[in-house]
Amino acid sequence: MTIIGMLHHRLDPRTVIKSYAYAAVAKAEGAQFFYFTPKSVDFDKRSIRGKVYENGDWHEKMMPFPDVIYNAGSPEKLSVSKDIIEKLKKEIPFTTYSIGNKWNVMKRLKEAKEFDKYLIPSEVVENVDLLHNFMAYYKKVVFKPIDGRKGKGIYFISKVGRTNFEVRKDRETTVCSKSQLDELIRGQLTTGTFIVQPYIQSKTKSGQIYDFRLHVQKDGEGKWVITTIYPRIAPNGSIIPNINNGGFTNYLDPFLEQEFKEDAYDIRRMLEHFSLSLARHLDEIQMEQFGEVIDEIGIDVGLDEQRKIWMYEVNWRPGCPPAFYLELDVVINTIRYAMYLAKNQEQVKKEIRQHKKNKDIAEVKREITQQEEYEEIAEVKMEFTQQEEYEEIVEVRREITQRKKNKDIAEEKALPIIAITGSAGKTTSKAFLASILSEKWNIFESKDYWNTTEHTKKHKEEINASHEAVVLEYGMAYPGIITNHCSIIQPNISIITNIGLAHVGNFDGDIKGVAKAKSELIHGMDQNGLLILNQDDENSKYLETQQFEGEILTVGIHSTANYKAYDIQYKDIGMTFKIKLQGQEMAMYIPILGEHHVYNALNAVAVADYLGFSPEDIKAGLNFKKPPRRLTIYNCRDDITVIDDTVHSHPQGVRAAIDVLTNIAKQRKIAIIGQMRELGDLREEEYRKLGEYIYEQDIDLFITYGFRTEEMGAAAKAKGMDPSKIYHFLDKEKLHALLEKVIKPNDTILVKGASKTNMFDTVKFLDQKYQE
Repeated sequence: MTIIGMLHHRLDPRTVIKSYAYAAVAKAEGAQFFYFTPKSVDFDKRSIRGKVYENGDWHEKMMPFPDVIYNAGSPEKLSVSKDIIEKLKKEIPFTTYSIGNKWNVMKRLKEAKEFDKYLIPSEVVENVDLLHNFMAYYKKVVFKPIDGRKGKGIYFISKVGRTNFEVRKDRETTVCSKSQLDELIRGQLTTGTFIVQPYIQSKTKSGQIYDFRLHVQKDGEGKWVITTIYPRIAPNGSIIPNINNGGFTNYLDPFLEQEFKEDAYDIRRMLEHFSLSLARHLDEIQMEQFGEVIDEIGIDVGLDEQRKIWMYEVNWRPGCPPAFYLELDVVINTIRYAMYLAKNQEQVKKEIRQHKKNKDIAEVKREITQQEEYEEIAEVKMEFTQQEEYEEIVEVRREITQRKKNKDIAEEKALPIIAITGSAGKTTSKAFLASILSEKWNIFESKDYWNTTEHTKKHKEEINASHEAVVLEYGMAYPGIITNHCSIIQPNISIITNIGLAHVGNFDGDIKGVAKAKSELIHGMDQNGLLILNQDDENSKYLETQQFEGEILTVGIHSTANYKAYDIQYKDIGMTFKIKLQGQEMAMYIPILGEHHVYNALNAVAVADYLGFSPEDIKAGLNFKKPPRRLTIYNCRDDITVIDDTVHSHPQGVRAAIDVLTNIAKQRKIAIIGQMRELGDLREEEYRKLGEYIYEQDIDLFITYGFRTEEMGAAAKAKGMDPSKIYHFLDKEKLHALLEKVIKPNDTILVKGASKTNMFDTVKFLDQKYQE
């Protein structure tokens, strides 16, 4: 049986409210639990005079040294027993360690760089002049204690007119002169250390201030999990959402749906991904720098008007969420992790050693990047005793050399101008790439679906010297159009997503004609630039690459490619996959469904990697704001799910959408497919193939809408589909009347069609009819 000791600075466990919950859960989990203070430890007898909860009260007992210690006390108050605690640490694993005050945490994150883009600029206020200099730049600031808790002691200061200042604290607002403000600041500085930050607000549609608390812990397998994410909303008249200042909480999903509508799920996944990534990152820093682990953090974040995450603070001992059942979740995770740690001490120590070794190697890598000659690696070799470490350093040097080469290539061009074309995936590839590049650069991105030559002319007027990269979408329906695009803005990096049947009717039904028209991008771009192609796309072999003198990189899933995704899985409202980047395996997440969107992500990964972006920046950027009406999920009442894919429609895209339907459906699968345009003489054949595909995918109800689309239903029927499951309409009102009759709880409904067929009307009907 695992023995867990709870270390605290208070003598009486009855004054520590959570102690009872930990004792109860430990017993339920099959562990022995006791409460103790440092001075009750006897190292000679290896025993502790602790408190055990039995028969409704705490009783003093002599206990053996525990297998693991849950460190629950205040570091400041336990510091008087520092020697005892340090001695305990040498013999017994602790579940967690202090990561320092909020200022120290932010310093660590800033130095490690991976998360520094989420940090609010901060300065320690040493005098009133520093505060005024800060305000001269940021106008509105937050002045708060460096070790503040529960929203106490926070001042919001802004300039009013030429000489006065507005100061808000709690719910009180005062206007004061500069001398009065200076007197206030000096008075506060005598009580402790304060920091100043720009005031970044997150506001609801009704004007209330809010933030998010992200609470993450390690579980019984030693893995980071999300305990809860919840919004905290300030009461009217207040700008502090902290619960202890009158703020209140809400459930996450209803709040996101109310405030962000169709983007709610993207934002939820962004918050989840961010919280787990930050927890792992801080844990790694703790292991690398101090040889310790942490098991729980609370992160407070806000979203600005562009929905960018900003970190307000990180707490290593967050308060329990304000609901009993969530408090119990916190306790369960803590107890289970303590039991895991007790049984896996050596494995955890090994992990810590590996992280410290990785840090040493990383430091050598940085040294290598500063060396001019490759041969100087021999000097580094002396610092390593194992051949495998030396070989790793050599390999790192090769990677650095290649990345430097790529960077030099990119810098030779005054401005990376990236153009994307293809039969499908242009807009999503553009959105992925723009999101990644925006992690570091100020970019120009063509709006939404703006991809005509007239749009390109407008873009040329809007691009200016402040832009560090340009990401454009080049559409075409006939020969010569892409040549025209390139004559207006010539790209030096191009992506051709695939060659499909979109607009094939304008090329006499010949796919080679579509490829030839897309090849105009290859001929019209900088001939020494970079070209990205889809290795899995059979029709891309018709692209005219023979005379191209630049570099060609490929993406793929099923074929060998420069950028290959593998281990692809559906996860909630997105996809996960793995990829080798710069010598390391990276696990990626994209907040959009469908294997076909993994290709779009790979296009963006290839370009960003070529331009010198780090794997971490690429990973963060892939968590993008997806284009509207692209496999957007609506969760309705009675567990009815609606999939909205009503922007474009062509055979390849319909199959991809049906694949998503079959992968996420809980029970019945309903496909509503609208007319596909510009297929020309291939319409009949492609409609037949799609009808057969519907049958093969075991769709429960198949509904077609639009001129001649009944041909798909006929093909499904001929293949063997039950005729009672097939419907066809030319009238949307009749279509909607049928849906009212046939839809049942737990149904998943795909609505797929081109924007010109207005299939989004059906999405709106379903969303309103079955709104929760």
